[in-house]
Amino acid sequence: MPLLFSYGTLQDPAVQRANFGRELEGRAAALPGYAERLVEITDSDVVTTSGKTHHPIVVETGRDTDRVPGTVFELTEDELLAADKYEVDDYHRVLLSLESGVRAWVYVSAAAY
Repeated sequence: MPLLFSYGTLQDPAVQRANFGRELEGRAAALPGYAERLVEITDSDVVTTSGKTHHPIVVETGRDTDRVPGTVFELTEDELLAADKYEVDDYHRVLLSLESGVRAWVYVSAAAY
């Protein structure tokens, strides 16, 4: 089963229920070499689901001192596809190594791609 690292709204139980039909169980994790920023969300469905017009987004800095805390979740393939549908075009899903050495999918800023 794929792993997904979330640092934003996918950690919210209400967002999980809306996208996956269940609440996820996860564990604390961190993404090294990245920093968190905010992006304005204009998709009304996503704003309604999250209740927020601005969501966090991560950008690679390459600095060892930068790290983004979050949660790593185990998902089904169908749930990963549902997460893809939830995330707007500002995000791009990539496979990265977390601080623990575990590799997980992460939604990063699409501006770098």
